[in-house]
Amino acid sequence: MKTERLLSLDILRGLTVAGMILVNNPGDWGNIYAPLRHAEWNGLTPTDLVFPFFMFVMGVSMNFSFAKFEYKLTRVFTSKLVKRTLVLFLLGLLLSWFSLVVNNLLAPTGDMAWWQVLFPFQEIRILGVLQRLALTYFFASILIATVHKSRTLMSVTMCILIVYALILWLGNGFELSDSNVIAIIDRAILGDNHLYLEWLPDGGRIVFDPEGLLSTLPGVAHVLIGFAAGSILRKPITLNEKLVSLSIVGIVLLFAGLLLSYGCPINKKVWSPTFVLATCGFAYLLLVLLIWLVDVCKVQKWSSLFQAFGSNPLFIYVFASMLAILVERIPINGTGLQEWIVTGLSQVFVDAKLVSLIYALLYVSLNAWLAHILFKRRIFIKI
Repeated sequence: MKTERLLSLDILRGLTVAGMILVNNPGDWGNIYAPLRHAEWNGLTPTDLVFPFFMFVMGVSMNFSFAKFEYKLTRVFTSKLVKRTLVLFLLGLLLSWFSLVVNNLLAPTGDMAWWQVLFPFQEIRILGVLQRLALTYFFASILIATVHKSRTLMSVTMCILIVYALILWLGNGFELSDSNVIAIIDRAILGDNHLYLEWLPDGGRIVFDPEGLLSTLPGVAHVLIGFAAGSILRKPITLNEKLVSLSIVGIVLLFAGLLLSYGCPINKKVWSPTFVLATCGFAYLLLVLLIWLVDVCKVQKWSSLFQAFGSNPLFIYVFASMLAILVERIPINGTGLQEWIVTGLSQVFVDAKLVSLIYALLYVSLNAWLAHILFKRRIFIKI
């Protein structure tokens, strides 16, 4: 098996993209099966694994792609790093801007001037999924290029998680409230109008961004743990030794995350250190399973769809996100297209949760069709 190109890595990347599209596009947010919901606050559901898995895979891939630069902060490396960071961050802003503009055009509120419709910069959300990818990619890359020893890099990773845990403990970080240190920092730097409104258990909302600035810190550690998995895969040892090493690390991370959660809760919305450890542990073990199944046993027929998703992951994610905004808001018979489709499905299926899931699967299938066409034509859109 050539570690330069692992099919299992593409498939894991594709699984995460398909999963992100699935959980982000239910037919009805009020009717979702429990495994397809994010944990309300503390805790972990299968849905909470999707985004951290993608960040983990990004870290693994960085180990392979940075090898040609010898992991050094050269001029070419720095140029590519800055360019990709800016592209990712600007794409995230584009999605936020697009959502606001479409909403202003199709569901205007009040008497808005044209420039308010097209340039709603006073409301645009600055942070988000792609912005988190951009920031964690950038800072993890800087650390990788400046800290050359693997053991030192892992020590830095653990220090990041320990420092962040202390900040959470001292800053009311495990409470969903205005006094949470994450919310305080985001409000002070970005302002209320540019942050996500998180739902409270009682149905109210609070200014709290799950992709906040401070919680980007453990995200950097998350990517570095993925990078460590790439280091194991690139070692000049046998495949069995690699799988054993990955398994051991995965088990240690998972148990550490679960055991430490009694004092430091697993929480995706603050990206707690135990969330990093537990989700990275699961990711290591899933990667081991896929390598064994796909690259060793050559059981690959089932994986072509996910390979297609994994070949153009960010393009498909951006396309799916923009299309979802349009589908939700395009009016048909006095209602949005999405609601119109869900209503039609409800005439056939009685269970509201099943209808919501069927819609989500149909939406994933639509994007899978595009991913399949691009893959078959060998069109790879790098972002």
